[in-house]
Amino acid sequence: MPRWSAEKANRWWAKTGWVCGFNFLPSTAVNFLEMWREESFDRDTIRRELGWAADLGFNAIRVNLHYLVWKHDPDGTAARLDWLMSAADGLGIGTVPCFFDDCGFGGAEPEYGPQPDPIPGVHNSRAVASPGRAALMDGTDWDGYQSYVRQIVRRFAADPRVLFWDLYNEPGNRMIFGADGSSSYEPDFSARSLALMTNCFEWARTESPSQPLTVGAWVTPPVGSSDDPYQAPADKTALALSDIVTFHAYADTPNVRRFIDYLADLGRPMLCTEWMARPVGSRIDDQLSLFRDRNVGCFQWGMVKGRTQTHLPWPADLVAQHGGAADRSVWFHDLLDDQGRAYDPAEIATLRQVLSRQDA
Repeated sequence: MPRWSAEKANRWWAKTGWVCGFNFLPSTAVNFLEMWREESFDRDTIRRELGWAADLGFNAIRVNLHYLVWKHDPDGTAARLDWLMSAADGLGIGTVPCFFDDCGFGGAEPEYGPQPDPIPGVHNSRAVASPGRAALMDGTDWDGYQSYVRQIVRRFAADPRVLFWDLYNEPGNRMIFGADGSSSYEPDFSARSLALMTNCFEWARTESPSQPLTVGAWVTPPVGSSDDPYQAPADKTALALSDIVTFHAYADTPNVRRFIDYLADLGRPMLCTEWMARPVGSRIDDQLSLFRDRNVGCFQWGMVKGRTQTHLPWPADLVAQHGGAADRSVWFHDLLDDQGRAYDPAEIATLRQVLSRQDA
């Protein structure tokens, strides 16, 4: 199956309509391993929080799977994904599954089983990569990765509940967060990530899915840089292989406009699959309307404050690199507390107003 033509991708986008969603992890899960294990797959919380999202007008979720859960329980993993997509679809919400993820901010390698409690005061302190950075460097489970991708895509290849397939989140992301609020980098494994990402496109296309495939461009230059964005090898390869253009944009509005202008030249539908971090200027009150006006789909990070603690800031040095300050009095991500109460009622009013527009 070849890459979609730009014409086919744009026909899909015209039929789909504007997409506005969020990256979903229920508030009772400390990471995606905890979310997907049968013992901790919290159906009641998932139903409740998706219901809150539907009430606000969201029409999509992006959600990471985890390879280790599938490896230990392939049939159960697929069944739980099926259940999640049915719960979302019943509320008018489409699903974007994501297979692999290098964003292991917690620093530990993933281990199947009960997950530890969050480290107090640390953003996403138990985030683990999928399949894991050490597993990528070891390189002995490639056949398993192929089976994982192909079996799940095969099962849902014609399923309208799948909006699109996001094959790999942030390939080559080496950042880790320290418990003391610092940030650092692990040894480079980006060549392995690039190889796995490229194989993912081949494996998924072998199953001839009816939905488009993508990997988001995520490595952007420092805020204020005049360099063209998305020139890192992983980004360039992702943009060349993807049926639709996806990208991450934790940046202020002038920079987000720059990213959109740059990517618009590719002539394909655009969706920002991660955004919204208040202290770096990535805010609902101006950027949601920008995405709507430019017909760029968007998925903000987070919905309900919970065990990931993503309402807390990134490390101060990383926030500064993105042009902000790590102000702990301001929620970094997330919209609601675990009772469904809004962090900022004005944001909710803006969301309702933009999401109810009928012009796109």
